Amino acid sequence: MPYDAGRHHRRSIRLPGYDYRRPGAYFITICAQIRGDLFGEIIGGTMAPNAYGEAIATCWEAIPRHHARVALDIFVLMPDHLHGVILLHGEAPERKPPPAGRPRGTVPGSIPAIIQSFKSVSTRTINRMCGTPGARVWQEDYYEHIIRDEADMDRIRRYIAENPSRWHR
Repeated sequence: MPYDAGRHHRRSIRLPGYDYRRPGAYFITICAQIRGDLFGEIIGGTMAPNAYGEAIATCWEAIPRHHARVALDIFVLMPDHLHGVILLHGEAPERKPPPAGRPRGTVPGSIPAIIQSFKSVSTRTINRMCGTPGARVWQEDYYEHIIRDEADMDRIRRYIAENPSRWHR
């Protein structure tokens, strides 16, 4: 289906005017398309990933190999979502304007581009494992929070680390 700005426009939940290529720390939450126990289960307050969960964790841990300015901090995979902190370092690459008349898409080197890449690679991996080409694994969007200071980072790290022990289903 060709791009139609009138039909394919979604309201962004990103911070207006913020350059998501800026160095900093970003707290990310990505939810599975169907909020079931797709990636494993919580047993005694600890996440026990299944084969799909292990594949998702491997894809997440590979992000820095595919994105030069990225380092990862703490993350946790849950039965139906993932929480993690992405750190962007160094100068952002020069931003080139898109060709006239073309949809803008994600900006290379930005948090949205990194998440888009992760979701694409991990979806293809899971679909190969399941024999379900084209099936959705992740919800369309994701949550992000720009980490502003050390106190914010400490709070988020605690939240991520304690997430499995707070799990109730």
